Amino acid sequence: MRAAFVLASALWSTGLSLVPVAQAQSSPPPAVAPSGTSPAVPRSGTSPAVPPSGTSPAVAPGGTPPTVPPGGTPPAVPPGGTPPAVPPGGTPPTVAPLEHKEADPRYFIESLDPDAGLSAIRHGIGFLMAKQNADGSWGTSTPESLYELNYSNASFYAWKVAGGALCVQTLLMVDETPERRAALDKAVEYILASEKPKRGNHWDIDNNWAALCVFSMLVDLAQDPRFQDPQWKTRIEARGKEYAQHLLEQQDPLGGWGYYEGPVISRRPTWSTSFSTALVVPWLVTAKDRLGWPVDAPMTKRAIEYVGKCALPTGAYEYDLNPIPRVSGGEHINDAKGSLSRIQVCNFARRRAGDARITDEKLREGLKQFFDDHRFLAVARATEFPHESWYRNAGYFYYFGHYFAARVINELPAGEREAWHAKLRAKIVPVQREDGSSLDFPGSFYSYTYATSFATMALQLGVGSKSPR
Repeated sequence: MRAAFVLASALWSTGLSLVPVAQAQSSPPPAVAPSGTSPAVPRSGTSPAVPPSGTSPAVAPGGTPPTVPPGGTPPAVPPGGTPPAVPPGGTPPTVAPLEHKEADPRYFIESLDPDAGLSAIRHGIGFLMAKQNADGSWGTSTPESLYELNYSNASFYAWKVAGGALCVQTLLMVDETPERRAALDKAVEYILASEKPKRGNHWDIDNNWAALCVFSMLVDLAQDPRFQDPQWKTRIEARGKEYAQHLLEQQDPLGGWGYYEGPVISRRPTWSTSFSTALVVPWLVTAKDRLGWPVDAPMTKRAIEYVGKCALPTGAYEYDLNPIPRVSGGEHINDAKGSLSRIQVCNFARRRAGDARITDEKLREGLKQFFDDHRFLAVARATEFPHESWYRNAGYFYYFGHYFAARVINELPAGEREAWHAKLRAKIVPVQREDGSSLDFPGSFYSYTYATSFATMALQLGVGSKSPR
């Protein structure tokens, strides 16, 4: 049976057919050109007209061949079609140009005014308010996407808590209403009362994301005038110390924090990244210098040095620290085009840590790279698999990078900030979803909470923020 199938497939590929001999003999023979070459005959049994050169045009199986008069011009070929054979000395066929769809006009907007930002902020906050759970949290502790079944169960709770912390930071920034204040109080209560996320397994340490985000949120909360009541203040500081201790215990030997285990499986992780480390550095500095929290000074110093060592001469930052930087040419993630978001968070961290090398001009250079090569972030937004895009950009780089770009902009002199923020709004507002949410990486609900929070905070930083610097 298999041999018969292979034989039939081979005959079909050559244009022959398995038909009875009598039937084959009853079909009229094809016309033969003067050169003695017979044309291909479609299965309908009708042969095409052949020019004097004796070469026939290509005919699709079952199709009707075009008629080419002696010395005539072969017909035009439609877009995507196969051009017919050209007779010796004949005129090549005319191939119609391919039709291109118009590019999405949203990607050609260069700047937007503050009113556009304010409108998007209202929509973003509206989404977060509508999706908050009764207990003050957002999302669930279970996987809601088939793309994430490889992670430990503990990670989904960690992402839920981390996303909730970002939502709190967002609500701290925006103008207060009674409804927003009620949502904020519930969210703060949930974070203060909830269990600290735990490590998921031998390789999955995504609970570090919760520690990094919650600690930063607690530092902002401790400086907010609305939470200076002793009942709030005592609980916030106690929780801050708890997460600071977690960061001390989970800092890798090189000085950073990561979310997966490294080459050695141990209680203290052995792998970290530049951007997750930079995320928390400014808040570690503030907790020690402004709030007087007992944050381990050598820990903070190691983290600052780690981020600085990731800097490359191109202005980019390594994804993770290596003795010899991983820049092998081509589309590498450590090329500046793969580092657009890391440039912003790392420059911001070093600036707030007092690194004199991060001057205003250095910040401008990083922002210029961000906007000049923004297309590499744009094309990766909402892709389904991490690092599948050009220069290994991942979808979740998008709003993270825009948020820290807004932070960088606000480090520049006040007179030049609006021009930068206008450009940043043009990259955030047009791609906001109809329900007010933002999304750059399809996944469980935490994908919506972190992206909407980062997008809303980035916009709020451009119109005036209540959050402490």
